[in-house]
Amino acid sequence: MAVLLHLDSSSDDSGSRSRSIGKEFADAWLAASPGNEVVHRDLHRDPLPHLADASLHWPPKLRGDRARPPADAEALQGSLIEELLASDAVLVDAPMYNYSMPSALKAWIDHIHVPGVTAPFDVPTQPLAGRPAVIVSTRGASYDPGLPTEGWDHVVPPLTLILGEALGMDVRVITAQLTLAESVPALAAEIPRARQELADAVAAARELGSTLGAAPA
Repeated sequence: MAVLLHLDSSSDDSGSRSRSIGKEFADAWLAASPGNEVVHRDLHRDPLPHLADASLHWPPKLRGDRARPPADAEALQGSLIEELLASDAVLVDAPMYNYSMPSALKAWIDHIHVPGVTAPFDVPTQPLAGRPAVIVSTRGASYDPGLPTEGWDHVVPPLTLILGEALGMDVRVITAQLTLAESVPALAAEIPRARQELADAVAAARELGSTLGAAPA
């Protein structure tokens, strides 16, 4: 058996592409092996607070003598880190909002990225090294190489940096672009491509969920 931590962050409860693609992955994960589990955290419906104190960016030994973070905020951070460490893989559904990740997802990142605890600082700490992290990235437009919008994606690069480089996880990315093609007249010519990208993303999510879910924990 293996545990998947599934994070949703879209504010769209009914038509979200990131939610629908992520669900395909989670369903395939559950079907891949008896006893597999999914711990689902909906960061939009049950939002986390922003860090209550700057000292929570650091472990207690690096906070300084005057640091007094609120006890309840410290306990929440500890529970989120424990939840992450208890998972065998992480699925992050990350729609692009204003060229960046939703603030609800950023709040989670701020809680779990702690140098000296989940990431290296004064010691080479990477307790999550090698574990799979799957990012489902959905974007309203296209950010292909060579377009004026190339480089405007500020979702996948920071998530890859934090989860992959800092935490040492094995990052995979599933992308569906042009999610606004059906609703924005200026993008109507891109509808066939948008539908194909969605179909490809769903197929990739099913395949990867099945493969990772069947791998030994």
